[in-house]
Amino acid sequence: MTRVAILGCGYVGCELGRRLADADDHAIWGVRRSESGLDAIERAGIEPVQADITEKDSLEAVPDVDWVVFAASAGGRDAEAARETYVEGVASAIEAFGERGRSPERFVYTGSTGVYGDFGGSEVDEGTEIDPATERQEILLEAERRALELTGEYEMAGTVARFGGLYGPDRYRLERYLEGPVTEGHLNLLHRDDAAGAVAFLVEQTEDLGEVVNVVDDEPVSKHRLADWLAAECGVEEPEKRTVEERLADEDLSEAAKARIAADKRCSNGKLRGLGYDFAYPTYREGYRDAIEAYRD
Repeated sequence: MTRVAILGCGYVGCELGRRLADADDHAIWGVRRSESGLDAIERAGIEPVQADITEKDSLEAVPDVDWVVFAASAGGRDAEAARETYVEGVASAIEAFGERGRSPERFVYTGSTGVYGDFGGSEVDEGTEIDPATERQEILLEAERRALELTGEYEMAGTVARFGGLYGPDRYRLERYLEGPVTEGHLNLLHRDDAAGAVAFLVEQTEDLGEVVNVVDDEPVSKHRLADWLAAECGVEEPEKRTVEERLADEDLSEAAKARIAADKRCSNGKLRGLGYDFAYPTYREGYRDAIEAYRD
C-alpha cells in the first residue's frame, strides 16, 4: 500500500485525497495547521493530522510515507507570509521527512504560474527564462529551487507542478465577470478537478521527473473574451471593460497588486500533455458549464 501525506490539505488537497482514497492501494493523511479544516479532511475520507508545516518538530505527528504532496497556500497574504509558507515550509517539510530512517520516494510541490511575471501576453513554457521583477516572484522561484534541489540531498524525486488560476466548485466567481468591470489580460485557468488529477498523475509516474511541469488547461483566454462568453451563456449583457492602464490608475493599489495586474502571459501545457495527462476540463467552456447551468436555473 502506498502511503501519502498531503501538506496543506485544502481546496485541491481534499480533492486529491478523495481520488487517491478511492483506490484500494493508498493510505492518505491530510495535514492542516488549524483545527478548523480537519473536519473537511475527514469528510473527504482522509486521515486528518493537525501540524504546522513550517516546523519540523510539528511534522513528527505525520507518519512515514512514500509520497509527500506540498499543497499549502499563503492565500492573499503579504510577501513575508508567502516566504514562510513556501520557502521555509518546503524546506521544513523536505528535511522533516528526509531525515527519517525511511524517507519518501517522491515530493511534489504545487507552485504557481505567477512565478513568470509579465511577458506582455507572449507564450511561456517550462524552458522560459525567468528574471524575477517582484519579491513574490523571487519567493516562488526560490521555493521551486528547494523543491527540486533539496529533495535530491535526501534521495527523493522532486517535482514542481506550476498551477494556473484555480476555479471550480465554490470558486467560480461568476459575478466578477458578469458584473464587471473586467480588466484586460490573459487567464491561464485550471479547474480544481484537473489540479488534483494532474498531481495524482504526476506523483504516480514511473520515471523520476525531477523538473517543473506547467499545470494549466489547453486554452489561455483573454479576460474580456471569457467575460463576454459567460455573459452570452448566462443570458445577460456584456460587462464593462477596462484597460490595464485604467485599472492601474486606482490610487489604492499596492505595488504588489500593480505588478499582478500588469503581469500578462499565456502558459503552455505541452509538457503535461506530452506526458499523457488527459484533462477532464480542457478549456473554460467545459469547466464553467456547471456554474452556468446553476446560474440560469
